[in-house]
Amino acid sequence: MGAEDRKILEERIRDGEMRERAVRLKKRRERIKKERISFFSDFKKFITKGNVLDLAVAVVIANAFNAIVNGLVKYIITPCITYLTSGVSINEWEYVLREADEATETVKVSIQYGLWLQAILDFFIIALSIFVAVRIIRTAERKLNAKKIEQEEAELAKKKAEEEQQAAQVKAIADAKQAELDDFYANVREQSAILKDIREALKK
Repeated sequence: MGAEDRKILEERIRDGEMRERAVRLKKRRERIKKERISFFSDFKKFITKGNVLDLAVAVVIANAFNAIVNGLVKYIITPCITYLTSGVSINEWEYVLREADEATETVKVSIQYGLWLQAILDFFIIALSIFVAVRIIRTAERKLNAKKIEQEEAELAKKKAEEEQQAAQVKAIADAKQAELDDFYANVREQSAILKDIREALKK
């Protein structure tokens, strides 16, 4: 093999490698594009699912409910407790273990049980509010279900009455046809008896 043939062969090999590399790059770009499209399509499906939307609605309602409960505690219940305790807020209740002293630079140490009681009060108020809300929703749901059951029972009773009426009509038609058949057979028997009497009279 001469130098020229070797050069042509090397160029062909190089061209083949370039084409293979171009094909690989093209496939890689297509795969990346598909992955990108599938990512956005999957994200779109995810955010449009009913569960995600229900979760978002639940979060918004929970925030609004939390604001209502906090307002109840802050603006209604806490002022009433403060009024009953002669103007001392429940958050300020504490048991002082050591008073502060500027001379000795000691720091005041106290057990702030008022904040703990406030947290307990908040917990019970929130639990009671959630219980009342859930009870109202369940009561309304039971009433709706009872109404729906009554409607279904009424529809079933109506359907049963219609079926019984249709059955009665069918029975009446069948009885009428049976009566017609009985009359027909009675006439046939009567005519047969007359013909028999005529034949006997003719024989005589």
